[in-house]
Amino acid sequence: MSPNPVAENVLGTMGTICWAGQLIPQVWKNYKDKSTAGLSPWLMLIWGISSAFLGVYAILQDFNIPLKIQPQLFGFLALVSWGQCLYYDPTRQNKKPMSFCIVVGVMVFVGAIEVMLVFVSRPAYQRGVTAPVQLYGILSVVLIASGLLPQYWEIYRLREVKGISYTFICIDMLGGVLNDLSLAFSSEFNGLAAASYTAVTVMDSVIIFAALILNPRARKRRQMAAAGGADLESTDVDRATSVSPSFGARTTTIGAESVKSVHSTTDDINVDRSPHDVDGGTGEKTGDDQEVKVEGRIDADVEGVGESVSGTNTVVGDVDLDRHTEEVQMDQNQVTETEKGR
Repeated sequence: MSPNPVAENVLGTMGTICWAGQLIPQVWKNYKDKSTAGLSPWLMLIWGISSAFLGVYAILQDFNIPLKIQPQLFGFLALVSWGQCLYYDPTRQNKKPMSFCIVVGVMVFVGAIEVMLVFVSRPAYQRGVTAPVQLYGILSVVLIASGLLPQYWEIYRLREVKGISYTFICIDMLGGVLNDLSLAFSSEFNGLAAASYTAVTVMDSVIIFAALILNPRARKRRQMAAAGGADLESTDVDRATSVSPSFGARTTTIGAESVKSVHSTTDDINVDRSPHDVDGGTGEKTGDDQEVKVEGRIDADVEGVGESVSGTNTVVGDVDLDRHTEEVQMDQNQVTETEKGR
């Protein structure tokens, strides 16, 4: 492709604008969510450090002005995002001032390293010694590409793409393409810089594809887990409501049978004592008194059982019903013995 300085500067400027502001959506997302969960802090720290070597390489290679400015803005925003990872880390909530100081210190250190390398390497480069400059370019490519590896691990660990601004990823990819095209129109194509931009574009696209594949699966897993929890709660409620009414109905039915049995026993006693009412006498009077006492106890038992049955919220146990039945049977036997003795 023939050199075209105008196209080189236009594309380089557009690529610089993209890469200069690519991390702004990520910084805003971190601030809005007050969380960086899912975003690897190592990604941002490594990118911030790589900007020093990329800046030295761009300055010594005498790239166009936009491509010289781009590494500085890129490194600054990367370290700001790294600082947010420290600031919003739940385990460092009591160390926020320290996190701020650490980030500022790292920014100053990275800037000082870049300035020092420029002044140390420029004389040698002007004498034709290009090995150090090529080393800086290679280091920047390796760091930018390897910086995404911790993010890949974070995606693998969570089984989804979380905490990353997709706007940032798309702008990053676009900036890489534009910078590649800018180099294509330059008078001398720089393969190392192009490799750096291309590597970022390809590795960013991997994150996009991972989000398209993994995020729907993760969303489906959460929905199934929520549905499973709701079904479990519904089953517990149904079980509780189904046990209580059946037990109440059972106890009420048993209570009714007990009342019927008590009334039947009382009628039998009254029939048995009717022939003796004709005779009269002291023995009869004594028997009548005993029968009155027995009937009083039976009536009391009947009233007690009736009250238990009439109360819908009262549960009559099987043991109490057996006790009432046994007492009635004993009273009936006592009356029979009295009648025989009389």
